[in-house]
Amino acid sequence: MYQRILVPVDGSATSGRALAEAVKFAQQHKARVEVVHVLEEIGYFDEENYLNYAELVDSLRRSGEKILAEVQMKLKQAGVPVETKLLEANGERVAHVITAEAKNTQADLIIVGTHGRSGFSRMLLGSVAEGILRTADIPILLIRGG
Repeated sequence: MYQRILVPVDGSATSGRALAEAVKFAQQHKARVEVVHVLEEIGYFDEENYLNYAELVDSLRRSGEKILAEVQMKLKQAGVPVETKLLEANGERVAHVITAEAKNTQADLIIVGTHGRSGFSRMLLGSVAEGILRTADIPILLIRGG
């Protein structure tokens, strides 16, 4: 039924739980998993303090690559065919980048972790999972964080 599963990860425990569920799903359905990490642009401007933006972006990129490498090793050890991809938001919302990738790769299912925030913290921080839920046209499995 599900042959291509997309799993966005950010290195958090919540995305780790989603990944664990994706492994179970992939093993049961003999599916392939694509794991993505999205680099967001950082809006930081302070005239009084020096910040090397290029170094910051490079650091974020290395961090994303490390997350993906660790995930790839875990899935290979579990016997799950895996592909990883580092995506850049380039000013777009992360949820849109993820759903566009799902469409481009013809994913059958997105498995994503959610922190389950509500009220003011949800409004302030936003929700990538909610954005995916609103914009994707394929099934989504939300995995609540611990």
